[in-house]
Amino acid sequence: MKTPLIPIDIISIYKNSSGYLQPLPSRMAKCTPDTYSAIFKIASDLSKKGGKLILSDLFRSYDMQAQSHYDYISGKKKAYSPAPGGSFHEAGRAFDLDLNAIKISLADFWNIAKKYGVYPIIDEPDTSKSEAWHFDCRGSHQIVFQYYDEGKGTNFKPYKAAAASAILSIGEKVDAFGGNQIQANIQSCIIRLGKEIGNIDGHIGYRTQNALEDLGVSFEINNLGKMLNQVENLVQQKFSSEFIMPSVS
Repeated sequence: MKTPLIPIDIISIYKNSSGYLQPLPSRMAKCTPDTYSAIFKIASDLSKKGGKLILSDLFRSYDMQAQSHYDYISGKKKAYSPAPGGSFHEAGRAFDLDLNAIKISLADFWNIAKKYGVYPIIDEPDTSKSEAWHFDCRGSHQIVFQYYDEGKGTNFKPYKAAAASAILSIGEKVDAFGGNQIQANIQSCIIRLGKEIGNIDGHIGYRTQNALEDLGVSFEINNLGKMLNQVENLVQQKFSSEFIMPSVS
């Protein structure tokens, strides 16, 4: 089972003709179940401190990410935006917020977010820094980040590897893997299940085959879809919160 994206109704920075804030536009208003849960728990905690969680961005499709990247390289926008395949926005696992609306220090907001598995993209709570408004709910893809950070994978930087893993998990393409999207997705699942196979590169070698056998998945080169389905089911069992519709509202 692919990691689902579910709709979310949350207030945004965008205003209607009367000047009132509106919900995040539907093209952006979707995320993974664990991200959904985290967003509303953060919003609840923030409300108790007199602040509001108001978003400017959440999900981006491939085309939306490509446009954002083009706007960056053309100078239309100053904040860095990677090419498609490199952002957790593309997996419904990143949001940008209105820092003025939180009404607490950014450091205090970091502490609230951390309770729910949501982390900043910058290294210190400084509102003057670009991307101070950006937060990720990486879920099990943090395992991929750590795997690459420890040097077990070398073909990507840790952040890009984790983002690519998250994008693959919802069934979207990552250009770096060309025609080997299924193979790369299988590898991503295997790493998240605790196995070491080298790089996520879309090429099924002996280490990937051995890991599949260890997981009880028969290697069938002519039935990649079956193998992917089996490892995705194992991931779903291990990280159920990423697949189950949350009860918060």
